[in-house]
Parts: sequence; structure tokens; C-alpha cells
Amino acid sequence: MLVGYLFATLIGLSLGLLGGGGSILTVPILVYVLNMDPKISIALSLAIVGVTSLFGVFGHYKNKNVDLRVASVFAPVAMGGTFLGAKLSQFLSGQVQLLMFAIIMIIASFFMLKGKKESDEDESNNKKKLNFILIGLEGLFVGIVTGLVGVGGGFLIVPALVLLGGVTMKKAVGTSLLIISLKSFAGFAGYIGIVEIPWLFLGKFTLFSVVGIFVGSYLVKFVSQSALKKAFAIFLIIMGFFILYKNKDTFITSNSNLTHSIRTLS
Repeated sequence: MLVGYLFATLIGLSLGLLGGGGSILTVPILVYVLNMDPKISIALSLAIVGVTSLFGVFGHYKNKNVDLRVASVFAPVAMGGTFLGAKLSQFLSGQVQLLMFAIIMIIASFFMLKGKKESDEDESNNKKKLNFILIGLEGLFVGIVTGLVGVGGGFLIVPALVLLGGVTMKKAVGTSLLIISLKSFAGFAGYIGIVEIPWLFLGKFTLFSVVGIFVGSYLVKFVSQSALKKAFAIFLIIMGFFILYKNKDTFITSNSNLTHSIRTLS
């Protein structure tokens, strides 16, 4: 259990250093380090990342890196999508959810390796007229993904805020943490009644994760973001393929059933 709490601190560090990635770490830690059920792990990851991200928002808000105008459009739709995704998850097995999670990890690694040049963006972009339809659709999509597989979706939210909301990269990261927090709480609420929540463990694990985000937020000024993101992306690739390998039997069985159904129909 002590190893699990150490990893909880690393989850917070990831959120503090990168502005995301916490949920991508949480589910594998709960499933493969602490041997928890996949469905319970996904539910707990939403609560852990929700609370931890909320603490991370405070520092960004003090530095005026949270765009409440954009968040007020994106967050409500994303919260609804996350609640819906959580409810839909009861129709999927835990193994199928893990397979989806692994694929999301590999996609996330692509975004992180591709990266984006850091530059001083024109603050006038923040006056850009919001594309409400596109922001709403993006929020709904990211929300459903969050509810189904327990990822915060920061790697999808940040580009959406920059391209559709016209905010700077710094504000996109801070605003993303706020959105991740709100929709994670919505997703966790959706899982209540579907799975049994170990509240005491959840409280302890979250506490260590919150400590980690404060440490990460302090260390961020001393660490190369580019090197960190590349290292984390490589880790995501390894973990993604590891989870695919661990659940290969589920994939093979599903593929065989699909082939059998097609042959039967024909």
C-alpha cells in the first residue's frame, strides 16, 4: 500500500509539471500495482484527478491563467458527456474499458511527442469570438471518453481551447485543469451506485496526490517541459502496449465473435 501512495504522489507531480497526464497514470496504478477491479479503478481515478486538478487550478488562477469565459461554455457540456459516459460504462466489461484506455494512452503519446512550439501569443486572441457549436461538440466527445475510460482528456482539451477558444497556451493549461476537475466530479457521480466506493482508501490516495501537485507546481520552473513531455510520451507508449498485451485475450475473443457473427449472417 505504501508503494501505491508513492505512486499517488507521482500522479500529482504529473499534473503539476505537465498540466495533465494524472488520469493516464491513475488507472494503471490502481489496476496493476494495487490489483483493483478495472471499473472501480476508473471510478476512483475520476475522483482522485478531480480533487487534485482542482487544487492545481488555484495557482493558475492566481497567475490569471484560467479563462472562465471559455470554461463556462466547455465545462457544462463536458460534465454532461462525462456523466453519460459513466452511465454507459455499465454496458462494457472492465477489460473492454482497459483496451479503450490503452488506445487513448497511445493517442495521447502521439500528441505529446508531436508537441507545440511555446511562444508568446497575442493576448488579443483571447477576444476571439467563440465557436459555440465546435466547443460544445468537443466538450461532449471528451466528456463521454472521460466517463467511459477515466481519462481527464487534457491532451484533447488544450488544443481545443487554443484552436476553438482562441486562448493562449498558458491559459489553455490552467483552464483545462478546471474543466478536467469539474467533469471528473460529474463522471464520479455517475459511477456512484454502479460500483462500491472504498471511501477511506480514496481519501488517503487523493491526499498524497494533492501533495504531489503542489510539489510539481513548484518544480515546474526548474524542469525542461520539452524533455519531460517526451519522456512521459515514451512511458505512455510502453504502458499502452503493456495494457493491450495484458488484455489481448479479450480482444481476440471479441474479434472471433465478430467474425463468427458475420459468417452466420452471410
